[in-house]
Amino acid sequence: MAVHPVLAAAGQFLHLSRTQAELFNQPQSLSLSDGTQVTIHAAGIIEFAPINAATQAILLSCGIHGNETAPIEILDAMVQDILCGRLVVKHRLMVQFGNLPAMDIAERFVDENMNRLFSGAHSKAPGLVNQERIRAKQLEDCTRAFFLKDLLPRCHYDLHTAIRASKNDKFAVYPFLHGKPWKAQQISFMQACGVNTILLSNSPTTTYSYFSSHQFGADAFTVELGKVRPFGQNNMADFAEVTSTLRALVAGEALNLPDYQDDAVNLFSVNQVINKTQPDFRLHFADDAPNFSDFKQGELLASETGHEYRALVDGEAIVFPNANVALGQRALLTVAPVTLQQANEGKADV
Repeated sequence: MAVHPVLAAAGQFLHLSRTQAELFNQPQSLSLSDGTQVTIHAAGIIEFAPINAATQAILLSCGIHGNETAPIEILDAMVQDILCGRLVVKHRLMVQFGNLPAMDIAERFVDENMNRLFSGAHSKAPGLVNQERIRAKQLEDCTRAFFLKDLLPRCHYDLHTAIRASKNDKFAVYPFLHGKPWKAQQISFMQACGVNTILLSNSPTTTYSYFSSHQFGADAFTVELGKVRPFGQNNMADFAEVTSTLRALVAGEALNLPDYQDDAVNLFSVNQVINKTQPDFRLHFADDAPNFSDFKQGELLASETGHEYRALVDGEAIVFPNANVALGQRALLTVAPVTLQQANEGKADV
């Protein structure tokens, strides 16, 4: 019997997806020597099912932006180790490498920011007119099928790196939960990943993690693991905690999460979402100002024809500033410190 190409290539699924994507034009299945069932849905989309009954469905995604290389390298190594028998999954696992063409040109995207195209935004006007929109729909379809196979607890960690430096090197965005409480256990999981700064989103978005959270009740985060660097230039020691924790998660090992304590976490709630609505939109702080730089109440943050955007409270901090986004897209988030108790006040315990 012929050896499957990904096994013959020592588990180099991502490499084959990028260089010989035609190998995966049709879904295909194989079995590993440890009994794990493997389904390749398409280039860059692979699913693993353990031989014994799973108790969780885990989605790990990366490369939604093609130049965010550290998470791609982390998950590439994980998939190689699973395929080669060095890591055995004990839960259902899907790994997605999002924007393969953008990886090849070392850019954030080819035509359009993919992380603004989920929850059906890919098919709204002008429709499926570029590869990012087509791929976002494909990722959604695979995620839907994966999560709806059973009623297992679900989680989705969408791994990224940030365009600019940050005063808090690693941070995560916890999607808007529509009145459900933020979970201390999930924040503690982020701590175990070396992520001690959490942003609590205050509204629906078209990000991938929000899609999984809202549509399927998955525990989900957009996880920012430091700064964008070229392939091969990441110091992987900087990602030891997230790597070991994710591997322990998929292998069903005890996680030994820390007890949640407010003083061990930098918890922020979103204060303002500032969208670019005019071509002359500009930011009023240094181009190299790091994420989480804070401002005094009344300081001017951004402006455009007809509007000025100022800090509303002392200590209001900036996140994801980018004046070069398309019209109508978010150009800046501002956040303010909060405790978990304050954030969960008035929410139902569900």
